[in-house]
Amino acid sequence: MDLDLRKLRYFVAVAEHRQFGRAAQALFIAQPVLSRQIRAFEQELGCRLFTRTTRSVEMTAAGRQLYDEAQRITTVVDTALRRVHEAERGEQRLVIAFSPGLHVSDAIRAFTASHPEVAIDVFPLRWWEQDAPLRDGRAHVGYLRRPFDDSGMHTVPIGHESKVACLPVTHHLAGRRALTSADLDGEPILDVRKRRTSSLEEKFELIASGQGIALVPLRVMTSYSRPDLVHLPITDALPVETCLAVPESNCTGPVRDFLDIATATLRPDSDEAERERERSEAGAGAGAGAGAGQGDAR
Repeated sequence: MDLDLRKLRYFVAVAEHRQFGRAAQALFIAQPVLSRQIRAFEQELGCRLFTRTTRSVEMTAAGRQLYDEAQRITTVVDTALRRVHEAERGEQRLVIAFSPGLHVSDAIRAFTASHPEVAIDVFPLRWWEQDAPLRDGRAHVGYLRRPFDDSGMHTVPIGHESKVACLPVTHHLAGRRALTSADLDGEPILDVRKRRTSSLEEKFELIASGQGIALVPLRVMTSYSRPDLVHLPITDALPVETCLAVPESNCTGPVRDFLDIATATLRPDSDEAERERERSEAGAGAGAGAGAGQGDAR
């Protein structure tokens, strides 16, 4: 069967509003029309997508799966259409994604100096979707932290950064100068396996309120500052590798040029890397009150 994108968008609206009336208003169509379209969509798919009550609708298991797929499908379609229109207008555009705490501004300035005809957009990554925007077309190049799925990706190592433990000032370990992994045994670690959060700010609130601690890259911590959180170095934690990533199928033209320029701009020389390591250790050793971070904040 052919997937009807119009009906798919109608389905997404109902799934998000959990009510046909509100979804119809958002879509600027009549509620009976929307109801008929959803029933027709269910018949075409051969499965129920919603369980309806007098007050709201809830997604079935099939509906929840379709909702997850629909977000990716509509994103890919919207991105493809945007690029078609840009090609028609003769425009060139690069979208650069970056993980929390990683900065690409120097690379963008260097690239723009030699490629002023290419427009640049930046795409701040949410911490759980490392490589997804590169795969679905929302971004061309990513400045990421490992681990992520690098299958089908051309990756270029840039550097490393240490991890720190972020915990509330009231925590019994908050007065230490440094920690080992053994010190954290039995501590509730807030990460994607335990509790997915939608933002760094949400994670910070959970940590500050005593819901757990987080292990985070140092540069994530230095991007934020809260008096109710402390950060401490973990002396035996492995460093986190940072790298540039590009889909192998799209590593040409301006993307290739940006990758070369960004590699030269962002990769520190050996002396600077050593100074950065020393600054990281000194800053993390200072610990209390300087900042905060997010578990698995890549």
